[in-house]
Order: sequence, then C-alpha cells, then structure tokens
Amino acid sequence: MTNILHGLPEGSLPAKLYADTLQRLIDILGLQEVTAADGGPYLPLVSQLPMVQGEVGVVRVFSGGPLFRVVTCSLTVLPIQLDSHMLFAFTPGSSAVPHFTLDAVKAGEHFAFHLDLIPRLDLGANLAYMDEVFSPLTPAYEAGSAIEGLSKAHLSPRQHAIMSPWMLANRASEEAFAAIETAVQAYQQHWFQLLEQGVSPAALEGVTAGDLAARNLRNKRIIFDPDVDPVWQRITAMIGPEAVAAQRALLIGEDE
Repeated sequence: MTNILHGLPEGSLPAKLYADTLQRLIDILGLQEVTAADGGPYLPLVSQLPMVQGEVGVVRVFSGGPLFRVVTCSLTVLPIQLDSHMLFAFTPGSSAVPHFTLDAVKAGEHFAFHLDLIPRLDLGANLAYMDEVFSPLTPAYEAGSAIEGLSKAHLSPRQHAIMSPWMLANRASEEAFAAIETAVQAYQQHWFQLLEQGVSPAALEGVTAGDLAARNLRNKRIIFDPDVDPVWQRITAMIGPEAVAAQRALLIGEDE
C-alpha cells in the first residue's frame, strides 16, 4: 500500500492538505505509485545548500485510471523555514478534461496556496466549453475567495494568463489556510465528475484530439518555463539543476 505520509513533516497544515488530496486521487482513481529502482519515491531531492545536508524532499509519480500521470513535489527545508507541497494530476494529451493542480506552502510564518483546473482550450474563444467545464466552479470559487484572512499571491499577468480565471492563488493566515479545504474538495469533486462524464462534443465545437494534444504540450511548456515561473530559479539553488530538469521533464511530459 502506498505510504502517502512518506517523509512529510508531522503537524504540517500544507502537508496534510496535500496528503488528503493525493489520497482521494489514489482511492477514487485506483492509482499506483511509480517508484525508483530501490522501491522508494521516484526522485529524492538532495540539498545543494551549504547550510543543509542530505535529502530535503521527494518527487513522486503515480499512474493509472484515466490519467496520464500525477507528479508531486514535497520540499521541507527547516533552516529556511520552507514547507512546500505541489501536486499536478495530468489528464491525457488528447483529453479535453482539465488538469488538476494544488500547491500548499508555508514559508516562515506565512501560508500560501494555489488551486486550479488548467483549461485545455482557449476560454476566450470557446464559450460552450467554459460554461460546461468551468462555470460550475463559480460558487466554490466565490466562497473560497471570500475567506477572511486571504491576500493576493504574487503572480505575474503571464502566470494568470496560462491558468484559469477560476484559479484560487492566495497568501493566507493559518485560519484561512485551514478553511480552504472546502474549496479544494469542491474543485476536486467537480474534476472527478468531469473525468467520469467527459466533455460533450457540443462543448468542443469541432476541436480534434490532435488539436487538444498540440495545445496541451505548448501550454505545459509555458507553465513550467523558468522564464515564466521564477520558482524554478529559486529551487535550483536548493536542489540543483539536474533535479530541476528531471522534475520539469516529468511535468511537461514530452514522453506522452
């Protein structure tokens, strides 16, 4: 049985949110972990910082069900007070069902999170797709946005443009961070329904599987581009360029 809590810090709110979300993925979709040769997590992350020695995190990979793959990354670096857990659940390249993503972070005394379903079509040019796939998220989005104790995350307009308008990305007080579990479950449950039901032909408006696959690869190359998301530059100093390159390759999925 997969040990979801492998290496996770005890009493960590971000780790618990991540672990609970990942457990639902595994249980509902029947996922299996893709391990390293020794049976451990796919990629251990070893510190490159002079003040920290040894392993500071892991990249884990899961496959099965209707998904292409799930990639997670946990980094816990106590000397710099970082406790970070990222999860991306990727549908196949030819699917119109969005990817699911969650980031849960504590840096110092501050919490932050990022929750979204990543569009597979241009929402500005596909109204039927937007209404079918994303509009049902509106009540959860509005309720999540209204939680007291949230403030805006520092994201660039380019980062906003490649995600969805229903993205919840905020800094949070401890109380506000604990309260976002309801939104996470609502987004994930809607996503599970999309996986089960699929996207209707009417919502695709003639878009082909090839169109979806080509756009998906272009989109992921941008999402995980270090020039677009500065987090890659920061973690390169922590875990080294080879580990970052391996992680980005898993996320982009050129091998699909």
